[in-house]
Amino acid sequence: MLKLVKLKKEFSEQLIDMMDEWTMANEKIIPWSIRKCDYHDIGQYIESLEVKEANGKNVPDSTYFCLDTERDIFVGAVNIRHYLNDKLLFSGGHIGDGIRPSERGKGLETKTIALALDECRKLGIRDVLMCCDKGNIASARTIEKNGGVLENEVSEDGVPVLRYWIKVN
Repeated sequence: MLKLVKLKKEFSEQLIDMMDEWTMANEKIIPWSIRKCDYHDIGQYIESLEVKEANGKNVPDSTYFCLDTERDIFVGAVNIRHYLNDKLLFSGGHIGDGIRPSERGKGLETKTIALALDECRKLGIRDVLMCCDKGNIASARTIEKNGGVLENEVSEDGVPVLRYWIKVN
């Protein structure tokens, strides 16, 4: 069973296992909130995960880790922005999510997004924007499986980005 959890020190082993795997894969770790500081310093890392107040370019957000309770491992993470500024409205969206390399292709991203949409509902977000690079067909598919309706395509730094809206009831 999957559930979203806030990071606590008791999850240090699961965090390090996931982040070490991602680092060894030499790929960009998404969402950005989980890679912005050193995960080996767990206390500082936990403090860095969330933006509590808007500070110019950032809006308040919440970061959750997706825990597979049966295997006791983190399979990925999501970052939920509580509202959108101009940059997020253009190409960032409300939800940033990522699944660790060894867990991809198992339908976990679809389930993780569904759990994130539940959190959006709790925050009062009824229209959720999700964006992905046009070349990321797997992400586009998972957004669509969660009710995402393509609004348009924009270009950010020369990269085509798909913008989807999801109605949350």
